[in-house]
Amino acid sequence: MKVLTAEEMREVDRRAIELGISSLVLMENAGLRVVEFLEKRFAPLAAHRIVIVCGKGNNGGDGFVIARQLLTRIKPHCLDVVLAAKPEELQGDAAANLKMFMACGGKVRDDIAPKMRAATIVVDALLGTGVKGPVTGHYAELCNEIHSGFPLAMVVSVDVPSGPVRSHYTVSFVAPKLEQVLSPGYEACGELIVGNIGTPAALLDHIRLSLSEASDFRSLFAPRPRNSNKGMYGHILVVGGSHGKTGAVQMTGMAALHAGAGLVTVASDAQQLPPELMMVPLAEVEAALENKTVVALGPGLGTSDASRTLARRLFDTVDKPMVVDADALNCLAGSDFKGGQHLRVLTPHPGEMGRLAGMSTKDVQADRINVARKFAADRNVILVLKGDRTIIALPDGEAFINPTGSPALSTGGTGDILTGLIAGLLAQHNEPRAVCAAVWLHGRAGELGAAELGEQCLVATDLLRYLPGAIRECA
Repeated sequence: MKVLTAEEMREVDRRAIELGISSLVLMENAGLRVVEFLEKRFAPLAAHRIVIVCGKGNNGGDGFVIARQLLTRIKPHCLDVVLAAKPEELQGDAAANLKMFMACGGKVRDDIAPKMRAATIVVDALLGTGVKGPVTGHYAELCNEIHSGFPLAMVVSVDVPSGPVRSHYTVSFVAPKLEQVLSPGYEACGELIVGNIGTPAALLDHIRLSLSEASDFRSLFAPRPRNSNKGMYGHILVVGGSHGKTGAVQMTGMAALHAGAGLVTVASDAQQLPPELMMVPLAEVEAALENKTVVALGPGLGTSDASRTLARRLFDTVDKPMVVDADALNCLAGSDFKGGQHLRVLTPHPGEMGRLAGMSTKDVQADRINVARKFAADRNVILVLKGDRTIIALPDGEAFINPTGSPALSTGGTGDILTGLIAGLLAQHNEPRAVCAAVWLHGRAGELGAAELGEQCLVATDLLRYLPGAIRECA
């Protein structure tokens, strides 16, 4: 699903209008999508006490469409409409829809009366995506009222929550907006619903930012042929596990197998591994590269001079796809490495990203999408910038936002599991979509695990228990 900035959304609307789709029609459709959602979610809608809070811009215009449709078709138990401005301040489509609402017998007021606080639904149509800077004056007062003045109400925001409002639901149009899907804005949106208002889909063809969805990965999990054998699904070499850190390669190797890889060999100093994993000494890693499909480099590798030399040599010379994580990222930091003909996937958290890019963690966090995109393009790699709403950036400028994840993943070893999942899926499907699928599955397994075990109790290997449920949602 494509993701738009506010500026891109305005341009899409402008081009749709140029093609002959009236702006009044687009606004009418937007209001109808909200009413349809209300009818579905809050049936019977006529039994509810509804308050709609409108601003003077197009967001308010959507609110007046909603109000008119409710007044004329649904006839709820009680309907109150609050306008944050004087009626004569409205212009264009917002003014037209206020006039139509009042022509149907609707009335507006400028304040919240005590009896309105018993509302069961509040529709926030106060401020849209075009608002810049802090909200002040009467608008700020109404934002605070929506936020905390209706103890019985479910809050439904039109397009985006206004100011400090934390909505239960947000109904957006055409495509998700950037602030709706990135942290911290997505938390204020509650459940996000995206409605089609008749905008031609072709107007979004040039957009290079998407929100990953389970349906994107369905073909990766199609049933396997009955005559399958392990050689058909790749042989992964996991390189790492120096003394005292051997658990990392074990988790990576087992995650790769659970993701469907046929075989996994670990090049490590480990003395003992799970029976499903084969092992060679770390000193024999170059010989072990033969006949491997994918290399996972870094879990527990260490950052000694010898490890740094090994990581940089393997990154530059191995003629196979490679997933680079953990200590290997720190070994590469400070060098002018570049991906070559063969796929390179780097999976840094923000601190590691700062070291790789020569910038502070704060600066990485401040502009995650553009930092990831620039680095991926400059270094010719796929970059998985981990965190709340992980970013996957491709060398050609395309990028994806991953919507799955949980605070339960904030525990040691979950990054090693992700590395294994990426390697396991790349061994079967050598394409960027496999990377996005692994990130989605990792986050979804965390959500499923947290729901059953709690956010505090989940540990990294628990993710493998919940991976099948996540895969079933894709398949």
